[in-house]
Amino acid sequence: MKIVLFGKNGQLGWEFQRILPVFGDVVSFGREEADISDHLAVQKILSELKPNLIINASAYTEVDLAETQSDMAKKINGISPGVMAETAQKIGAALIHYSTDYVFDGNSKAAYTEEDIPGPLNMYGKSKLMGEDNIKQAGNAYIIFRTSWVYSMHGNSFVNKVLGWARKNKTLKIVNDQISNPTWARMLAVTTGLMLAQNKVDLFEAFKAKHGIYHLAGAGYISRYEWAKHILANDSKRTEQLTQAIEPALSKDFPTPAMRPLFSALNCTKFEKTFDLRLPDWKESLKLAMAE
Repeated sequence: MKIVLFGKNGQLGWEFQRILPVFGDVVSFGREEADISDHLAVQKILSELKPNLIINASAYTEVDLAETQSDMAKKINGISPGVMAETAQKIGAALIHYSTDYVFDGNSKAAYTEEDIPGPLNMYGKSKLMGEDNIKQAGNAYIIFRTSWVYSMHGNSFVNKVLGWARKNKTLKIVNDQISNPTWARMLAVTTGLMLAQNKVDLFEAFKAKHGIYHLAGAGYISRYEWAKHILANDSKRTEQLTQAIEPALSKDFPTPAMRPLFSALNCTKFEKTFDLRLPDWKESLKLAMAE
């Protein structure tokens, strides 16, 4: 199998580079090798390489900057995924694309299912929803995974931010009204790999049969405030922490250019029933991630 991976240097892409070689030949692209906003370049890469599988782990993820850089967000998150899907259909390749809980408005009283109607509050969410729609219009051998609050011990994740803040501040104020599923990038990549292993005999036909949107995130959900407390409790270098207290705060106490959905937890039952797989409880994943 030949695989093309976009976004190799992101949290998810970093993990994929260590998992995908067991499935075949992998050609990975980061920003230096491929400008995802250049749609002709993306089309050319895929047309020349003719992979069996395309994994798009790339994204414009600057939620606040997207409010003023909407054209770039739309190019990367909205238009390029459609170009990938169109080209994939022409060359007979399967496509995996990752979307976000931010396609929802956060007004639900229960974890969102795939049947719930999206209503993004910010340009980032709107651009990601555009990407979903463009993929759906372009082909039928695709799987879109909506995930949430992805973190790793590499890069600028919320986990690393909290650990950094705790080494500089005696008191931390963390929002208590934003709730979703913390998702360890490694578990997301590994579970995707297990799904591939189930369907690798004829990936294109398998994806056609099971194509659609699936929610795939850490089991269970929590507020950022409670998550931060667990992060500090699992810190292997707790003696370096200056923080003596964590105080709950409201999102309105920290005005940002982009609105965030307050409750964007994802219900992953559809994925679990379709593939007989699930991500572990977010607390267990956090312990494993921070034990490294």
